[in-house]
Amino acid sequence: MVRKSLQPAKTGLSAIKSFNADKYLKKIGLGKEDHYFWGQVGKALLCTYALFGAAWLYNETSPLGWWTLKPKPKEEKELAHLYERREFPYPGDAEAMEEFIAKGGMIGTTIGPKGALETDKDSVNFQKQLQDKKFEHEAFKMWVRMRSEVVADLQNKGYEIE
Repeated sequence: MVRKSLQPAKTGLSAIKSFNADKYLKKIGLGKEDHYFWGQVGKALLCTYALFGAAWLYNETSPLGWWTLKPKPKEEKELAHLYERREFPYPGDAEAMEEFIAKGGMIGTTIGPKGALETDKDSVNFQKQLQDKKFEHEAFKMWVRMRSEVVADLQNKGYEIE
């Protein structure tokens, strides 16, 4: 068999040597001239994650109490002083665990009213309770107003009502 080409046949090793990685990296924005840009992006990400980490840590250990990104209704803010955050003991500390369980520690949630155990109540139920309480209060005010109007009408007609 006679070869038609004078060039030697390409083996696997010579094919790898002819591959120019810099050319392809440059096309996708990872060339040598892009190193400064990606360094700046890395520094920006590092600073951003550091700030978020500090905010998260402050949120967990805040002296100002709990703060969240979603706004709280006015009624919930007014009742905030009634709630406390329960601290869980380290599981290896047997004495602290016994004391925690004796207080009713595992029952309810980690946030509950002081002196009482929290049952299964989420924010939707809390909102509904506040609305129901407000509705009951308005209904009571309307009933008192209507009652006083009826009493005034009857007194105008000459009836004696206490």
